[in-house]
Amino acid sequence: MDTPDAGEVARQRPLVDPSLIDARFLDVRGVLRQVPWLRVAECELERCVPVRSFPVRPGRRIAPGWWWSATDERLVHYGFGAMRTQVMLLDFDRSVTALACSPVELVWQGRGGRQVGHVPHLLARLSDGRAVLVDCAGRGGVSRRLAGRARVMEAASAAVGWHYRIAGPPEPVLAANVRWLAGFRHPRHAAGVGSDAVAACFERPRPLVEAVREVGDPLAAWPAVFNALWSGVLQADLGRPLHERAVAQAARAGEW
Repeated sequence: MDTPDAGEVARQRPLVDPSLIDARFLDVRGVLRQVPWLRVAECELERCVPVRSFPVRPGRRIAPGWWWSATDERLVHYGFGAMRTQVMLLDFDRSVTALACSPVELVWQGRGGRQVGHVPHLLARLSDGRAVLVDCAGRGGVSRRLAGRARVMEAASAAVGWHYRIAGPPEPVLAANVRWLAGFRHPRHAAGVGSDAVAACFERPRPLVEAVREVGDPLAAWPAVFNALWSGVLQADLGRPLHERAVAQAARAGEW
């Protein structure tokens, strides 16, 4: 999220007319394309690879890598640790139907006619058809450079019916819980038991361990329960530490 200083910097920068912005991206054939930004809604950017490569920077604890997305069942290339965390959270978000890292660069003329380009870190397609562009801020907060471009991103996104936000570090307990459940996000973890059987054991709120004992072999039941929590078949308060006595229940119809 914006810090007060970053927000003040952003407010001091002039907006750019979205009609003067271009979108640059690599299409599904790997061909570099550039189209007016106002036509970007016609493009399936969520299927595009990163428009720029992710460099390996000495001293960073997490190098570029790949995340298997349970949302659209494909590998997504991320560039650094904060980006990977936000990819994980978007993959967990049931309103997201597809996601991509850095699939598009917005290009416009800055002061003095200098060309300016900005690549938002993430794009997520939502269930209502709209999209959200996300930039990731690390523990150091929002840089002056990012803050200066935030209003341009907001105006450009609004012009095509999209959203833009800067995502800061998530709440630690939530991040830890989602990270644990992400280890069981692949459907294979539910294959031995089945989501219907798991949901039937959680018709009323109860501790995880009690239902696991009813499901059957714990070696198969626990992965199936964690997969159900990831996929939304089960609901639990992930703002609190997840443990064997944590209470969960089956999601109501229409909430899966």
